[in-house]
Amino acid sequence: MSSFPSKIRAPLGALVVLAFASLGASAQEPSPAALNYASQIVAETGMSQSLDQVVATMAIELEHTVTATRPELREPLHATLMAIGPEFLKTEQGLLADEARFLALRMTEQELKETAAFFASPAGKKYLVAQPAAVSDLAEAARAWRGKLSTDILDRAREEMKKKGYEF
Repeated sequence: MSSFPSKIRAPLGALVVLAFASLGASAQEPSPAALNYASQIVAETGMSQSLDQVVATMAIELEHTVTATRPELREPLHATLMAIGPEFLKTEQGLLADEARFLALRMTEQELKETAAFFASPAGKKYLVAQPAAVSDLAEAARAWRGKLSTDILDRAREEMKKKGYEF
């Protein structure tokens, strides 16, 4: 823009800023129905249970940290954490609503409706039960693949470097 006269540069800059700002503002908020379907999907896919684990894990970590140096606090701290736990579980609701909104912004209402229907169907419920085990199986297979890949890459790199007169 430096080739433009200064009288034109400022208004042109303002127009560029407004144009980029309007791009972000053009995203339409999802309809109540879309948000409802998205909320159903979030609920069916177990997002709440995942967040419950975050709260529980943080409480356990705090308990271990404190009792490592103050073991006499184990019982009263545990009782305190159990008593205040529900307070922090309630904070998940805002995050779950955000997740539903984020999902609804990325899918059409019809897609959300179809997806919610799938997860509510017998096949969808079966998928939700099978999916964690399948991910676990994949993680195990990926560990084995990564180990073999690491060795194979090292062997090939050594082989190619040897051809160039380098050894390691």
